[in-house]
Amino acid sequence: MKSAMLHLRKADPIMAQIIRRVGPCRFTLRQPTFETLARSIAFQQLSGKAARTIFERLRKAVGRRFTASAFLKLTPEQLRACGLSKQKIASLQDLASRVARREINFRKLPHLPDDEIIAILSQVRGVGVWTAQMFLIFALERPNVMPLEDLGIRNAVRRAYGLEQLPKPAELSKFAEKWHPYCSIASWYLWRSLDGPAGI
Repeated sequence: MKSAMLHLRKADPIMAQIIRRVGPCRFTLRQPTFETLARSIAFQQLSGKAARTIFERLRKAVGRRFTASAFLKLTPEQLRACGLSKQKIASLQDLASRVARREINFRKLPHLPDDEIIAILSQVRGVGVWTAQMFLIFALERPNVMPLEDLGIRNAVRRAYGLEQLPKPAELSKFAEKWHPYCSIASWYLWRSLDGPAGI
């Protein structure tokens, strides 16, 4: 982490100011498991408190071991009783089914390159590139992931660099050239500069 922060400070004076203001980088990491990705799906488009309540109900319903096979034993009625929408139920069932069919193997994911992981995970209903990137950053601890579509990061760059409009992904990619090979850490600092949510 020290080498990442040193690189970012040297490479980009504005990022150096953000690092000084925010302080040490403290990632909230999660295990690269079925439960972590299921949690990410459950939390989509919900406030933290509501999402935590729903996911806690789901964890109790699934039982002691939050696995794909245990999840698949729950009926749609039981899942709805947890507070999950039809869309999220469909997404979670698709994820669990793919894990059960061994199309997704969470033990093998850490050994695959970033692009391949994104391709695998984004086949799941309701899991786009952004969700896969969050999994890369906060579960697999990949150091050089740049979520170019992330609204929080784009807002942070607009404010920090004095831009009139939100940077488009292609413009953000040019900013990120300075931050390689530590784009994940730069992303964390940009989120924190807005006091926005960072994590899955």
